Amino acid sequence: MKIPFTKMHGAGNDYIYINAMERDIPDPERLARLMSPRHVSVGSDGIVLICPSERADVRMRIFNADGSEGKMCGNALRCVALYLREKGLVKKTALSVETASGIRRVWIHCFQGERDLYSSMGRPVFYDLDGKESEKAVASYLSVGGWGNWRVFLVSMGNPHAVLFVEDPTLVSLSKIGPAIEHHRAFPDGVNVEFVGREADGSFRVRVWERGSGETLACGTGACAVAAVALSRRYADAGKPVIIRMPGGTLTVTAGQNGKLFLHGPAETVYEGIWEYEGEDDDNK
Repeated sequence: MKIPFTKMHGAGNDYIYINAMERDIPDPERLARLMSPRHVSVGSDGIVLICPSERADVRMRIFNADGSEGKMCGNALRCVALYLREKGLVKKTALSVETASGIRRVWIHCFQGERDLYSSMGRPVFYDLDGKESEKAVASYLSVGGWGNWRVFLVSMGNPHAVLFVEDPTLVSLSKIGPAIEHHRAFPDGVNVEFVGREADGSFRVRVWERGSGETLACGTGACAVAAVALSRRYADAGKPVIIRMPGGTLTVTAGQNGKLFLHGPAETVYEGIWEYEGEDDDNK
């Protein structure tokens, strides 16, 4: 089975995009595990299937590098919109995308040659370690084995996030503390983890450990989770865009009416190819 694919990224958060509008993709969990390893395969944070939808323009299904299915990805939303426009599948500039966390809208605007892509990310939901929801971000204290106690803010952006403010995110041993928090007993379904430093110019520098994918260069829902906590705790001005600097690039979050967040950022096509998918033979690429 030959599967055309397009590799795209949003601020370095890279996925493999596959048009599943008119064909079924068998065992996408396995396909994600085959295509995602870096250096020995296509290499990505996972795969995204662009599927038909009865409720929106398209449906987006995300499979992380380990094969687990994700619920939402803000960077993938913009890439899906760009994919549809570049392939000539849609002509409009405002798209609706069905996700496992609900329908999200994406806009593509061009002004003097510059392209602006942004999406509605919904409202953040704050909660504590007991799962009790709150109107504002509340601090919880998490004991992480030999790594001590960590002050975390828990927020859902359609998927769960643990936001930790630290003096310098670059000094965090992410490959060790990231999975320790992701798989902590407090999070039976896993959690995305953001380590956040506050910059002198009012922006936030963030490193991300994504459940199912490990360290990634950027995370759209993670950027929104950080902005949500920063706005709630008044670390950021509600009347201004919140600038999130991640290793792969800069994302901007703005707050709209009724607490809805909007995510602005880049989307780029890297390359295209054909994957030969042959049954259960994992060595056949």
